Amino acid sequence: MTNGSESKERVRGKLRIALAAFAVLVLLFVVPPLINVNHYKNQITGLLSRSLGRPVRLSSVQVQLLPRPGFEISDLSVAEDPAYGAEPVLHANEVSASIRLLALFRGRVEIGKISVDEASLNLVRAGPGRWNLDPIFRTAAAQTESAAGMRGAAPLPYLEATNSRINFKNGAEKLPFSLVNADLSFWQENPGEWRIRLRGQPARTDVSLYLEETGVVRMEASMRRAPALRQMPLHLDLDWREAQLGQLARLITGSDPGWRGDLAGELHMDGTADAASIAMRLSAVGVHRAEFTPTAPLDFDANCGFVYHYAQRSLENLACDSLLGDGHVHVTGEEPGASAPPHFSIELNRIPVAAGLDALRTIRSGLAPDLEAKGTVTGRIVYDVHGGERAENTNPKLPAKPELNHLAKTGPEEQGLLSGTLTVEGLILSGGGLSRPIQAPKFTLEPVSIPPAAPHPDAAAEAAGTGSATEALTGTVAIPAGATVPLDFNLRFSLSGYQLGVRGQTSFARARELARAAGIPETAALGSLAGEPMAVDLTATGPWMPPEEIPLENVTVAETVPVNNAGTPVAPAPPGTLAAPGGDTLTGTVTLHNANWKADYLAGHVGVDDATLHIENGELRLDPVDFTYGPLKGRASVTLPSGCAASQSSPPTCRTQFQMQFTDLDVAALESALLGAREKGTLLSTLIDRLHPSTAPPWPQVEGTVTADSLVLGPVTLDGVSASLRIAPTGAEITSLDAGLFGGRVHLDGTLTKPATDRDKPSYTLKGDFQNLEVAGVGTLLGLHWTGSPLSGTANVNLSGYTDEDLAASAKGRLHFEVRQGSIATPGRVPTATTAKSRQITAALARFAGWTGDAAIQNGAIELGQNTIVTGNGKRSAAATITFATPPEVSFGSP
Repeated sequence: MTNGSESKERVRGKLRIALAAFAVLVLLFVVPPLINVNHYKNQITGLLSRSLGRPVRLSSVQVQLLPRPGFEISDLSVAEDPAYGAEPVLHANEVSASIRLLALFRGRVEIGKISVDEASLNLVRAGPGRWNLDPIFRTAAAQTESAAGMRGAAPLPYLEATNSRINFKNGAEKLPFSLVNADLSFWQENPGEWRIRLRGQPARTDVSLYLEETGVVRMEASMRRAPALRQMPLHLDLDWREAQLGQLARLITGSDPGWRGDLAGELHMDGTADAASIAMRLSAVGVHRAEFTPTAPLDFDANCGFVYHYAQRSLENLACDSLLGDGHVHVTGEEPGASAPPHFSIELNRIPVAAGLDALRTIRSGLAPDLEAKGTVTGRIVYDVHGGERAENTNPKLPAKPELNHLAKTGPEEQGLLSGTLTVEGLILSGGGLSRPIQAPKFTLEPVSIPPAAPHPDAAAEAAGTGSATEALTGTVAIPAGATVPLDFNLRFSLSGYQLGVRGQTSFARARELARAAGIPETAALGSLAGEPMAVDLTATGPWMPPEEIPLENVTVAETVPVNNAGTPVAPAPPGTLAAPGGDTLTGTVTLHNANWKADYLAGHVGVDDATLHIENGELRLDPVDFTYGPLKGRASVTLPSGCAASQSSPPTCRTQFQMQFTDLDVAALESALLGAREKGTLLSTLIDRLHPSTAPPWPQVEGTVTADSLVLGPVTLDGVSASLRIAPTGAEITSLDAGLFGGRVHLDGTLTKPATDRDKPSYTLKGDFQNLEVAGVGTLLGLHWTGSPLSGTANVNLSGYTDEDLAASAKGRLHFEVRQGSIATPGRVPTATTAKSRQITAALARFAGWTGDAAIQNGAIELGQNTIVTGNGKRSAAATITFATPPEVSFGSP
């Protein structure tokens, strides 16, 4: 009986539990849809607004009971404080807000947690120390204080964002930087103490980036209540991992300077913004240029510690240490802010010179990849305003070193803010095409202060603040370079760039090696030169980090003109100044004596008696050049425009320009010199043969002028010759040739088209005119006695072929001539029967009042065609043929 009663009670208990569970399920799944929460949207909006301390807008609200009671909110916007802008501080399409259960038992509704996904959060800086989060923290602190004692006060809920985006703004301006795929949590650990946890990927909106290579930022922070954000005690741990150096540089600067490597950073902070103790670590592995991977990439691991005071903008107790190779770098300093000048020092203890070469490779391309450096740098440099003044007052100023005089073009060097020395010992540079290493047992770098250069007379007024002196390190080292006088390398290094002066003598072979090792382009031309050592006086300047190259097709003319801050065009900086932001410049002269030059397209060497190469603003100009070429002697100038690479397809503006001047020029000597002619032939035929595609070396793209006081063409002498030539890979062009002949003038222009294949022949097109030629000279050339008025006319001819026979046989064209009056007779001698027959002159030409006619150039001769001879007896015509020969043969036929 008792067992039966207990059994019935257990059944009834299970039934009650099942009914209760069923009732709960009904409440969970049936009741919420029946509740119209939109009637309470205003109350929920006010609740969220009080919890966040900001006006809140939302579209709709749905009740959720699982996994815990709360609301599903759509289209949530949290308004910004007007002092920080008009854009919402937070926007999310879907938000989950859960209710604190304990508050429900007290009869109050409080938001315990707000979770958002794929939200957009704006962090705004409105001025020094003013962030839009500051009012939120102050609101949270006030709510925490009043939550226990004031009815209706709502403590700050747990805030959570996943897969979200954090944007950064400077006032109303939205910066291009942001954190994407961000997970952010903000909650109150204890009354008056908050915690922040953040993870995200840095991104930039105005450039394309590989986000997987920008790294991941992680942050853990805790802070306690204070009247202002900058006064809150803060503990922060931040690290940035998995960052690729090229993408990181592109993220920060907007362009990729060509660095590669893996970077990691850490930051630990304790204190407040007014007194923060900060420890930092920055490490990099495998740093190198994108063009090549060196055998020993640059690695570094630097640790720094300091105390920062935000209100005074001051830094104290700075201490940084880093191992570099077998050496050590130690940096100390103070930045007291406005109260006192800064003081910094850097100590180098046996730092390998190879580390400096590796660092240079990370920011500059073009250096020979196999160039190696040995040696160490030891010393200490101090930056101290008062120290510099004390040194200037206590130490008498020494005269400038003679070897630095040619570098001091921008002004005198003075004792400045830097003091100390750096000593380089055992420097050896090898590889990079050097046949023997460059060695410098010991030299010293000393600091100097360089006053600003005087403004260019045509430059607009510069903005204020640009007239400060430049602090730099200078030194001089002498390097033997295959000549009796060594090369003096005068070094000047500043934070913004470098200046390198080279003065002395060097052999051509050593100059080629040094230029190739330094990454100077267009060194192949030095391979064609030989002779006595050259004298150089060059200055190279440039920034450490060159600007990113922009294709010219994307730049308008206006963008290429430098302007100041006011937008007014300014003139470029005068030569010799320290490098401003921009590209490298090389200026100076190279002087040659008793040298010779050989090109593949010339038959022999060109002897250079004296020549001066001027280098300025990227333009190369040889002027003057006194040269000999076989029996030829002359003077020339050659100019290679700036910004032009050696290419057979260079634009016309990049063609090499030349000017040549001769006194007396003989074609026979010119033929022997230009072509090395040893067999019988003509200048034209031999020259054409050298243009045969199977044997001829390519000619460069050049254009220019040739002038001569006289040009001897066998029995004919041209005087006052001036010719403009243009040579290209496809042929050559005489744009104009003007000269005096037989007391008159001749003008000629024409083209040469090279053969495309070995089966083709080069073709010529020539046309010109002659004016007022004295007929006596023309008659002498043709073996006739001709008197009368001057001869004028025009001619054009097309030819093709390689030999004299080809040219004569293929010549086709027209000749037109006019002469007002004259007389043609045989010379005053007794001719043979053959001569008398071949040179029988018609009675009409014995004396005529005018003669005009046209002739056809064909069949290896000039055949007189339709012509009119005006005599006292009327009009007649003559028949004549001039056969191409040396000298020409003239025969007259019957009228």
